[in-house]
Amino acid sequence: MNIYAIRAIYLFEMARTWRTLLQSIVSPVISTSLYFVVFGSAIGSHMAAIDGVSYGAFIVPGLVMLSLLTQSISNASFGIYFPKFVGTIYEILSAPVSPFEIVAGYVGAAASKSIILGAIILVTARLFVSFQIAHPLWMLTFLLLTALTFSLFGFIIGIWADNFEKLQLVPLLIVTPLTFLGGSFYSIHMLPPFWQKVTLFNPVVYLISGFRWSFYGVSDVSLGVSVGMTLVFLSVCLALVWWIFRSGYRLKA
Repeated sequence: MNIYAIRAIYLFEMARTWRTLLQSIVSPVISTSLYFVVFGSAIGSHMAAIDGVSYGAFIVPGLVMLSLLTQSISNASFGIYFPKFVGTIYEILSAPVSPFEIVAGYVGAAASKSIILGAIILVTARLFVSFQIAHPLWMLTFLLLTALTFSLFGFIIGIWADNFEKLQLVPLLIVTPLTFLGGSFYSIHMLPPFWQKVTLFNPVVYLISGFRWSFYGVSDVSLGVSVGMTLVFLSVCLALVWWIFRSGYRLKA
């Protein structure tokens, strides 16, 4: 394994983050802070507690997940799409760098950015609502697994996309709605029985539920199911990335 190749790609992608700090970090933090102001402080003070947790604190894990999912996908998809767009992908593919090293560099940088953003949002949330983290190790585990999984997913989208519009298609039209409908602002137990069953087909439910359990010890589905579904999605993304490099799908398009 060429650690220098991974390090070069990783540092280049991280440097791009610091060059676009307003877009990469400041903008998502401000957007999420507005949710805390509106739903946490203003509306949350008039809402009943859910599972013994104040509404403002209840939505913290969901809002962190919302930013984590969208930013992981956006960072990774743009990171691999831009070399395709400008033509430098040929230099990467012709260099003595393995597919694993390419993926590790791009996905590692995207996941790192998302984890940093998630940590900043957690700190910012303290300014608006009071919350606790009952299981910090599990919280970090879900944070790492989610950032890694959706960075891989974003990498796949970046390979699939052939224009900038497609880069935004999946995050805006699929991932964001699934996150809103996955229990970010409510418990799925508040839904009618039929819609509870329908909601269980939403994979984001398991991510948010497990992440919320790490904060307050309450969840919509069991911890084992949440971890299992996360690992299944991670395995699917790894399999798709392996197939992409094996088949050469759109790497030069």
